[in-house]
Amino acid sequence: MGKIIGKVAATEKAPTTIDIFYFWTDKKRILNPFDVVKVAHIDNSITFGVIEEISHITDSASYLSNFISSDFGDVNVTPNMHRIGMNFIKAKVVCNDKSIYTPVLDGSKVSLANSNEVLLALGLDKIDNPMPCGYLDMYRDEDKITLPVHFNSQFLIGPEGAHLNISGISGLAAKTSYTMFLLKAIQDKYLEQKELLKDDSTAFVIFNVKGRDLLAIDEPNDSLSEDEKQKYKMLGINTEPFNNVKYYYPYSGQTKSNTFSNARNNDIEAQIDTNKAFRYKYVFDDDKANLDLMFSNIEDSSGTMEAIINFIITEQGGFGEVGSWTQFINKVSEFTSAGRKGGDKDISVMSWRKFKRIISKSLSHTIFSKRIVPEKNEIRLRESIKNIKKNDVHVIDIAKLDQDTQAFVFGDVIRSIYDLKLGQEDRDDIDIPSKIIVFIDELNKYASKDIPKNSPVLRQIIDISERGRSLGIILFSVEQFKSAIHDRVKGNCATHAYGRTNAIEISKFDYKFIPPVYKNMMTRHNHCEYIIEHKKVA
Repeated sequence: MGKIIGKVAATEKAPTTIDIFYFWTDKKRILNPFDVVKVAHIDNSITFGVIEEISHITDSASYLSNFISSDFGDVNVTPNMHRIGMNFIKAKVVCNDKSIYTPVLDGSKVSLANSNEVLLALGLDKIDNPMPCGYLDMYRDEDKITLPVHFNSQFLIGPEGAHLNISGISGLAAKTSYTMFLLKAIQDKYLEQKELLKDDSTAFVIFNVKGRDLLAIDEPNDSLSEDEKQKYKMLGINTEPFNNVKYYYPYSGQTKSNTFSNARNNDIEAQIDTNKAFRYKYVFDDDKANLDLMFSNIEDSSGTMEAIINFIITEQGGFGEVGSWTQFINKVSEFTSAGRKGGDKDISVMSWRKFKRIISKSLSHTIFSKRIVPEKNEIRLRESIKNIKKNDVHVIDIAKLDQDTQAFVFGDVIRSIYDLKLGQEDRDDIDIPSKIIVFIDELNKYASKDIPKNSPVLRQIIDISERGRSLGIILFSVEQFKSAIHDRVKGNCATHAYGRTNAIEISKFDYKFIPPVYKNMMTRHNHCEYIIEHKKVA
């Protein structure tokens, strides 16, 4: 039976049920929420429970009795006799090894589950298509056990289910680090089993929106401790960096010492010299069709901006003669003059002026250029996505761009991925990765409830969440507050990871159906601790 720690207590006011049981234990026994215990049940079966609440009670009738026993409130008095006390535990039934779900009986012995029993109780013992997602520490001191935890990969990255959302406050939750851990586990699996997975492959598109951590993921981590290395070994993940990584930085037009990026300048030059890094640009002739992406964060309830964009793309009003961004701005300026004739009569001069004001701000960035010079490792992102290969990792740096330009770059890349997966590019299907995993940090910038409903970027993200699985486009997203994200995006994620958050966040509707003990634990998570909700575990 293992180490006995208490016995079941079924009282008139708190009976055991098929879902819940209570047991008492020594007041000095240290247990924690989520610990797994087992109870000897009828027909030699074992019922497993997960601890939810821990209470301490004594034989004191009231708080007043306690006060009186300390000489009417003298905190320095030692009572003549100690109160009888114990810890009282509430546990939720999660499993019975013989599928007997009648209530456990009063007086039944309760003990700690061993490693194999914990895996059985939590449904982690027979995971199909296992993919490491972390490890589980349980109990303390000599009773402590550490167990590997796996996802069913087909419910993480398809085809059965797809999309991952990670939430938690900045810093303490380590959301980006956890995502990189999962992506590395996925790449390892597909590299190690590429012969077995000939018809199944992955590639990764990662957007870097802050710092330089994601701009060196192909470099070894020399700071791992021996304990951390052992945990990687336990999970079947090697400690080598990512393979097949390419970095894409926004073109700056400045000298090497002033490179427009979050990475260190000498690092960028070294990456470029080894053909691992490129600078991306947008040229008018090739990218004018994406003008709508510059208005992703602009409310256009009347549709006037959309009308202007259609006017331009269909080359009305002389826009067919424009060949550069500078000429484009000059042509737009012609329609902003009072009394201008020759344009679409339904589009007012004020609308053209608004359009010019917005477009001029975006086009002031040097990534909007006259031409691309391949000899200097300058590229179009669309061309790079078009040629993405199996197990490639493309890291696209947008950290130093303003929010509107970030949305433009993001939207362009997503459209390129869609075109590739929908067969719009001249490539054989067998050469295209069957799954392309897109990692978006700070999802709130692109898919929050406050983003205009007409935003083309929001529409793209919703489309990925709703039908991306069938196309092999998988979304891994991260944000601080899940409650701020569009319902159709988070609602279509098969897997959710909850890191450290605050009391205000857990009071929101998104957490309504999460048990109180889990919600409270979210506010006390240590660094890198997560509660995982996975749609399918076995």
